[in-house]
Amino acid sequence: MNKIALSALVAAALTSLVAVGAGGAAATVSGDGGNRIGIVRGDGGAYAKQGALGGAFTAETGSVRQIVLSGNRIGVLKDNGDAYVKEGALTARWVKLSGDVKQIALAGNRIGILKDKGDAYVKELGAQWVKESSDVKHLELSGNRIGVLKDNGDVYVKEGALSAQWTKQTTDAVQIDLSGRRVGVLRSNGDAYVKEGALNAQWSRQSGQVIQLQLSGDRIGVVKGDGTAYVKSGALNAAWTTESNQVIQIALSGDRIGVVKGNGDAYVKEGALNAQWTKQSGYVTELALS
Repeated sequence: MNKIALSALVAAALTSLVAVGAGGAAATVSGDGGNRIGIVRGDGGAYAKQGALGGAFTAETGSVRQIVLSGNRIGVLKDNGDAYVKEGALTARWVKLSGDVKQIALAGNRIGILKDKGDAYVKELGAQWVKESSDVKHLELSGNRIGVLKDNGDVYVKEGALSAQWTKQTTDAVQIDLSGRRVGVLRSNGDAYVKEGALNAQWSRQSGQVIQLQLSGDRIGVVKGDGTAYVKSGALNAAWTTESNQVIQIALSGDRIGVVKGNGDAYVKEGALNAQWTKQSGYVTELALS
């Protein structure tokens, strides 16, 4: 596959993987080891469950285009651009964050929103919004790190306070993902890279012909252009394990792996990379893990 064709495939796949509005970048759907699973179905209904893979889903709300989970928080972005978050039980009440939003992000006590005009804001529990950047295509949170993918393909990450300085990571990117001390990017040519440690650490190329990259803990997951999903665990140079085929989305959290297949069926496994899959639902357009 030539570079131009693969770049077009990556862009199209990222647009269809997870709808986060006009920005076209894939939203983060992976977590940090929680036991919640969230889905958005084709009719816009958002559902969540916690505990065992075979548990029942709780209907959360309708007219949803994005769901995100972190700890005991659930965030949703509605079709009309309104963003809401709830905390505690699955049946807790929603709190509206803002309107005119095209992406929502959660991590620990931080909440992030990306506005329709490309302005990114983050706040900590009980505090006011802090404008982080403009001309942003995708916003990413993990621990005390914030990452942005700019409209021009530049990637920046900061660490520490909300007012910390940005460190430029790379150019020509179409996706960013953060998990702990790891930073991952997907370049427009389909090459996926991950670095570990300081923000100025060296990149390690993970794979080519990638259309989605996800990180959680010491696991890395990719979906390739042919629909095959792979996951590795441990060092950045660890070997890949083939997980499934006909995949349009992958999500990771702790020792859980989730996939959405091309027919809309969503599956999650728990434990070893070769564990058995448990079907979660059909008619799924997005799967998120806490």
